[in-house]
Amino acid sequence: MQLTPYLLEVADVVNTTLDLETLFQRVAELVRRVIDYKIFSILLLNEKTQELRMRFQIGHSAEAERLRVRVGNGVVGKAAEERKTLLVDDVAAFPGYINAHPDARSELAIPLIIKNRVIGVLDLQATSRGYFTEEHSRLLELIASRIAIGVENARLYTRVARQAQTLTLLNEISREITSILQLDELFKRIGELLTRVIDYQMFSILLLDATGKVLQHRFSLRFNENIHLKHDIQMGHGLVGYAAAHRHPVLAPDVSRDPRYIMVNPETRSELCVPLLHKGQLIGVLDLEHTRRAYFTEDHVRMMTTLAAQVAIAIKNADLYERLAKEEARMERELAMAREMQIGLFPPCCPTLANLQLAANFVPARAIGGDLYDFLEYAAGRVGIAIGDVSGKGVPAALYAALVSGILRSHAALEPSPAAMLHAINTSLLERKVEPQFVAMIYAVWDDRRRVMQVANSGLPRPIYCHHGRAEIIEATGLPMGLFDDAEYDEFTIHAKAGDVFVFMSDGILDAENLEGELFGRTRVEELVTANCERTADDVVTAIFREMERFSAGTQPFDDATVVVAKVKEGAVEKAVRRKTHA
Repeated sequence: MQLTPYLLEVADVVNTTLDLETLFQRVAELVRRVIDYKIFSILLLNEKTQELRMRFQIGHSAEAERLRVRVGNGVVGKAAEERKTLLVDDVAAFPGYINAHPDARSELAIPLIIKNRVIGVLDLQATSRGYFTEEHSRLLELIASRIAIGVENARLYTRVARQAQTLTLLNEISREITSILQLDELFKRIGELLTRVIDYQMFSILLLDATGKVLQHRFSLRFNENIHLKHDIQMGHGLVGYAAAHRHPVLAPDVSRDPRYIMVNPETRSELCVPLLHKGQLIGVLDLEHTRRAYFTEDHVRMMTTLAAQVAIAIKNADLYERLAKEEARMERELAMAREMQIGLFPPCCPTLANLQLAANFVPARAIGGDLYDFLEYAAGRVGIAIGDVSGKGVPAALYAALVSGILRSHAALEPSPAAMLHAINTSLLERKVEPQFVAMIYAVWDDRRRVMQVANSGLPRPIYCHHGRAEIIEATGLPMGLFDDAEYDEFTIHAKAGDVFVFMSDGILDAENLEGELFGRTRVEELVTANCERTADDVVTAIFREMERFSAGTQPFDDATVVVAKVKEGAVEKAVRRKTHA
C-alpha cells in the first residue's frame, strides 16, 4: 500500500472526529487495513492513579473491559513506563505478563504520546507467536502520535462540552432555587436538584448559628430519605468545621485516613465539604458523603463551589424573605390593632338632635389614615362638628390625627366658636410642633333650637350648602393649622331652613382619580348632593361614596376620604303647613 495517502487519511480521521467512540472505531478500521489483528484495544492513562484503563476494545471479553493496569505492569504498562513500543513474539516468555485474553500469543503495544506526555497505549494481540513484525511496529509508531493528538482533542472537546452542559445545568438549578423563598422548601429542592450533577448518597446543609461558633444541621438526606440530625459541629472541628473555618472546600478521598474526620454516618468513605459564602461572610456548609472511597473528584469540587455561591444567595434571600414575612405579619397585627384603636377614636354614632340629621363615613387610603371627624356636645342644644385631614398618610398621619383629636376635645369644654376653636388648636400644635405635620379642618357649631350653623375652615375643601334644591358654596377658607403663628380664621353664620343640607368633606373625595387620571372633582359632588338632597343625611353620604368608588374602580386610593353630612329636619310648624296644603 502507498504510505503517504494512508497517513493523510489517518490525519483526516483524527482531525475531524471529536467523539471518542467514533474516533476509536475509525482508528481500529484504519489499523485493520494494514494489520489483520484478532484483538485490538486502546487503554487510556489516569494520571492521578497511574493506571491504564481499557477504553475501547475488539476481541476481548466483557470482563476485560474492567481491566486496570498499573504503569510498569504487563506489556502495556511497561510500554507506558518506558515510553517506547514493545513487540513481544511470545507473551508467555514476558516477565509479569497479564493474561487479559487466553488465546493471545504475541502482542504489540505502542504508547500514545503528546507533548512528551503519555496519555495511553495502543495494543494489538494475535493468536499465533511471532505474528507482528518490525514493519508493523514502525507503521503504528508513525500513526500513534496522530492518534494521540486526536484522542487529546476529542477528550478536550468532551470535557468542554461536559463543562458547558454542567454550567447550563448549574444555571438552571440556580434560577430555580433563587426563586424559592421558603427555607424548608428550598433545602429540600437543593437536595433534589443536586442529584442532577452529583450522585451522592448523603447530603447535609449546615448553617452558622447566631454566635458564629456552631454549625447547625438544618437539612439532611441519607440514601434519599430525609433525616433529622441533632449533631451540631463546632467551628474548626471535623471536615465540615475545617471547611467553614478556612472558607475553602475540603475533599477527603478516604475519611478513615483523615485525622480531621468526625464519624456521623458509619457508612461514609469519602466526603466533600464546600463552604457557603455570601458577600464574603460565611453562612454555612454544604456536605456530601459517599460509601465509595475516592468518589468525589476535583470536577465535583469545581461544580459545588460554583453552585455553592448561588445556594448561599438563595438561602440569604429565603431567610430575608421569611424574616420580612414575620415582620410584615407583626406589622399587620399592629396595624390591625391601630386601626381598631383609630376607629375607637371616632364617635360610635352620630348625635341624635331634634332638628338635625347627622351622618358620616371615613375610608382610609391605607390600613389606617390621617382623616378624622368628631361631634362635641355643647350646652343649650348646641353641638360642635369637626372634620379634619392631617398631612401625609399611614401611621404618622394617624398618630398626628390622634393628637389633634385630643387637643380638639380638650378645648371643647370651653365651648368656643368655630374660629376660636381653630385658633386654639393652631396655638396648641405650634407649642408642640411636629415637622412636617399640619392639619386642615372644618369646625362648625350647630344651634339646634335656633337652627343656626356657624362654620370656619382651615384648609379643607369649601363646604357645600344645599338650599331650596340648589347647591351653593360656603366661601369659608383658611390656612392649615400647625404652620403659622398669625393664622386667622373667618366665621360664617347660616340660618338654615327645613330640608337644607350641609356637606363637609376632606380632599380625598375631590382628588379621587379614575384610570384615565381624571379627578372626581367638586362638580360631581355638587350634582350628587343636589340629586339626593330630598333624601336622608345617611343616603347623601352613601351616594357620594358609592359614586366615588364606581368612578375610581381599578385604581388604588391616593388619599383618605371623609364626609360628614348634616340635614335640617322638618319641625312641627312645617309638618302642619304641609298637612294643611295636602288637605
